[in-house]
Amino acid sequence: MIQRQISSSIKTNLYRGKAIIILGARQSGKTTLLQELGKDESNKLYLNCDDAEDRNALEIQSIVGLKNLVGQCKLLLIDEAQRVLDIGITLKLIIDNIPEVQVIATGSSSFELSNRINEPLTGRKFEYAMHPFAYQELAEHHGAYQEKRLLAQRLIYGSYPEIVNNPGDQQGLLNLLVGSYLYKDVFVFQDLRKPELLNKLLRALALRIGSEVSYTELAQLVGTDHSTVQRYIQLLEHAFILFRLPNYSSNQRNEIKRSRKIYFWDNGVRNCLIEDFRKPESRDDIGKLWENYIVSERMKLLDNTRLYRKSYFWRNVNSSEIDYLENYDGKLEAYEIKWNPKRAIRTEAFGRVYPDAGVCRIDRENYVEFLFPEAIR
Repeated sequence: MIQRQISSSIKTNLYRGKAIIILGARQSGKTTLLQELGKDESNKLYLNCDDAEDRNALEIQSIVGLKNLVGQCKLLLIDEAQRVLDIGITLKLIIDNIPEVQVIATGSSSFELSNRINEPLTGRKFEYAMHPFAYQELAEHHGAYQEKRLLAQRLIYGSYPEIVNNPGDQQGLLNLLVGSYLYKDVFVFQDLRKPELLNKLLRALALRIGSEVSYTELAQLVGTDHSTVQRYIQLLEHAFILFRLPNYSSNQRNEIKRSRKIYFWDNGVRNCLIEDFRKPESRDDIGKLWENYIVSERMKLLDNTRLYRKSYFWRNVNSSEIDYLENYDGKLEAYEIKWNPKRAIRTEAFGRVYPDAGVCRIDRENYVEFLFPEAIR
């Protein structure tokens, strides 16, 4: 089984008087991780909240009722916790009144579960994000040499667990994932009245990865208003389908201060949305596909290793641009991401404004170092 990076951090935080909350997209491996975390504890209770009986049992909001439910168990595993009404209050009662019990709960959508747990569980939880497999997880399992050989597969089909574990049927599985599972929470919990609008927006965003996006232009393209586009993008971000990268600015006169790029957490989902599974050598969008892969994998690395860095891109009014930046401890690191190792990079404009930052090039020949923790100084 492919080991998940966040599992070691979770284990160090067990039995410290706080709930462990694992949030992530559907089919990203949360149930498998939950079962793995509980395999060495014989005295445990597992509740699957897709099951009505398990769900109803957790909606008991009395201390006596919850103590009867937990009994002598030391570990309480709750899967799909977002389906439980007022789950935050239930978890707070358990943590405050049955402190010997360790709670680990998963949720398939951060907007739904976070809304229900943030206030009740203030100061009472460790929260983790669960993504599709990260490069390091796959390299540690398959070996770095073999994983590098599989780069084309990752660029086209992504790294959701079922896709990785079923080579040969990736396209059909991706169509099933995108068509049946991925947006379920967005539709169910947010009562979206126009699912066709969401699909149009997703396709438009998939065609614009690595480019700046304008909410107003997207609204005109898909036939809605600016605020609806912004709301839908926020929902998709909370559902771990995509993420926004803001523009970095230190208030220099010619910098663009309010802009953003949008990337998908998984290349396979992006390619499925535009119905394009061609090999890298046949694609005219390979540069953008490579950029999406590198940026999303780096963001997974930061999440999985709990390295708290701010991520950006940079662009000025003269269209000079740097693909990716990280800001931490008062330092700025910049990166240009190129598919072709021989393609020149232009960094003069950025260097004039930020001479101490330096710009590193990330391409097919050196990307492995960028996606391992050892590469982070």
